Amino acid sequence: MTKRPEEIELMAESGRLLASVFGHLDRLDLIGMSTMQVNDLAERVIVEELQARPASKGQYGYAYALNSSRNHVVCHGVPSPTELLQSGDIVNFDITLEKNGYIADSSKTYLVGEVAPLAKRLVQVTYEAMWKGIKAVRPGARLGDVGHAIERHARKNGYTVVREYCGHGIGREMHEPPQVLHFGKPQTGLVLQEGMVFTIEPMLNGGRRSVVTEDDGWTVVTRDGQLSAQFEHTVAVTRNGVRVLTLRPDERVPH
Repeated sequence: MTKRPEEIELMAESGRLLASVFGHLDRLDLIGMSTMQVNDLAERVIVEELQARPASKGQYGYAYALNSSRNHVVCHGVPSPTELLQSGDIVNFDITLEKNGYIADSSKTYLVGEVAPLAKRLVQVTYEAMWKGIKAVRPGARLGDVGHAIERHARKNGYTVVREYCGHGIGREMHEPPQVLHFGKPQTGLVLQEGMVFTIEPMLNGGRRSVVTEDDGWTVVTRDGQLSAQFEHTVAVTRNGVRVLTLRPDERVPH
């Protein structure tokens, strides 16, 4: 379950490349773009510019380089040429990248144009909740500490945490042990050790936490139609803390 230092360095390189893909997306004017156009651009950058592989393509039969989850879509949204992004939308792009046999996984929720204050707040609190979880990672801590930190921040701000989907170990495979729940009790669950690598990717809902999968078998939406937001990073447990392998150039680790 733990990775050797040289493996973590290879994963850090995949993470750095993946962060640069989000840099490309950051420069887009998303208003009027289709989610398929964003998918195609991300795939082109990964394959042609970075000489890497979009790891989600072909995984479990999935056909695209990213998931695009807009407004009330919680996760696993499928890009479409007819789904046009409009001012006021929030949309999460979840991307995986493999380079030299190792995979990094990250997602970011974008504000499209002029977004209502309530939607902005959901996105901001979700981002903060992810970091609360990341800051709980250190050798000797337990996975329950990570989940508790996330859920406590969400509940304090009036949001619910989706329980059906979770973070996961990652390396040569996209999904490895352990499962990383975004809720939990302190001092319960797996004890973290130096060299473990996994994702932290909370999904927060503006309403109830209940979700349902649509008929396409992929797209997960809030049951009550309320907004949902998500952020994700791939992290490694270090000797005395945590290293974020997918940190983007515009980000600073909160104190």
